[in-house]
Amino acid sequence: MAKQDADCITLDLFASVPKVGRPRTNPLSREQQVRINKRNQLRRDRSFGLKRVELKLHTDLVQSLEKEAAQRGITRGQLIENILNRYFSGNTEAEAK
Repeated sequence: MAKQDADCITLDLFASVPKVGRPRTNPLSREQQVRINKRNQLRRDRSFGLKRVELKLHTDLVQSLEKEAAQRGITRGQLIENILNRYFSGNTEAEAK
């Protein structure tokens, strides 16, 4: 009996057929891809003069920041940056007086 591609009833004939799914396009593991992508992201940020800062905030404060950012239509990071810029520009003016 010849093997028919349309006949999938005889499973033993199709045991060597690869499983259906998205083919692997990158030879690196997912962990290595993430590490490389993160390194590239940091290089891009550095070239734009950005530096990563991490801080821990209370949940209530984070929710307030997210709510305010949503009202203004900006990201939480942009809101924090705006607040810090206003704070430091205000202190600079006060020191000049």
